[in-house]
Amino acid sequence: MTLHRTDEQVGLSKATEKKIDELYSLIDGVGVAMMTTRRRDGRLVSRAMASQERQSIADLWYMASLDSHKFDELRNDPNINLSFYRDGTREWVSVSGTARVSRDRSLIHRLYRKDWKAWLGDEGGAEDGSPDDPRIGLILVDVDAVTFFKLDKPRPLVLFEVVKGIITGQKPDIGDVRQLTGSDFDDVR
Repeated sequence: MTLHRTDEQVGLSKATEKKIDELYSLIDGVGVAMMTTRRRDGRLVSRAMASQERQSIADLWYMASLDSHKFDELRNDPNINLSFYRDGTREWVSVSGTARVSRDRSLIHRLYRKDWKAWLGDEGGAEDGSPDDPRIGLILVDVDAVTFFKLDKPRPLVLFEVVKGIITGQKPDIGDVRQLTGSDFDDVR
């Protein structure tokens, strides 16, 4: 059986696709996420993680050394938050998701980038920062929900809106807070 989408559903799909493209554009523009995990004692901890090139393996993904505490934390609780902030425009992204850990050597070989070696170092032997380095692990993030602020106006208009807000007391209209859910990513997964 073939299902036909209505014009309204096609429009919603294009609107969702546009929001997803805007989201990835913001993330690419920032490049570094603050990844927050939960320690065994329940406290939250964040660390900077370099965002990797968009791939169909996950909504977002990262490389890290399996020796780091973040992997213990993810085994204990796979729920994470990724936050991004672009200082020049004040745009931001908050991603809630579920992390999966991968040690798949063929996947690591396919995705490997030479700059990973800088984060791993050459400890000698197999721990040389190459794609065969046994310390390399991948953190694959499946999105549950995203909230982000996207600037919609050129910088001079933003400045005008802010000054107008200061003078009139009205909140400046410079952009929108947008939201996506995990199901919005189903078609791009």
